[in-house]
Amino acid sequence: MKNKVFIATSIDGYIADKNGKIDWLHSIPNPENNDMGYAAFISKVDALVMGRTTFETICNFDIEWPFQKPVFVLSNSLTNLPIKYSGKAELLLGSITEILEKIHSKGFFNLYIDGGKTIQNFLKEDLIDEMTITTIPYLLGGGTPLFTEMPKKLDFECIHSKIYLEKIVQNFYIRKR
Repeated sequence: MKNKVFIATSIDGYIADKNGKIDWLHSIPNPENNDMGYAAFISKVDALVMGRTTFETICNFDIEWPFQKPVFVLSNSLTNLPIKYSGKAELLLGSITEILEKIHSKGFFNLYIDGGKTIQNFLKEDLIDEMTITTIPYLLGGGTPLFTEMPKKLDFECIHSKIYLEKIVQNFYIRKR
């Protein structure tokens, strides 16, 4: 069982700008559409767990539903998901422990944890095992941070780093227990 993060941040640690926008993530020219390891990462997870904001952001992209794996959406404010996502995503409520029990009971154990608050909440419970963090060379000066205050220090080890497009740095961390 592993909970994994694959996310991009600005140099100053933000995952969205002050207006909640993420268009700056695609500001570095990528003519060959290098996925920076995403396909390899997603091939090793059973399901995705994301928060409401991330789910709504993806729903607002002008694309087909991008996931072939089960998606679980966490929210304290939604009571159901739009009908067009029936069979594509499932709303789960409860504590992180209860949510993980529900997901594990469905046979999903290697999870992609996505979305700022969701990642932060999993980290606060010390439930993240691996993080792939891609740093885009921008200082946003504010916005949605990837990390917030933690109840205790968590020790991660950087196993490897890679540079993409001669400008973007990706670090892979594992939780030291």
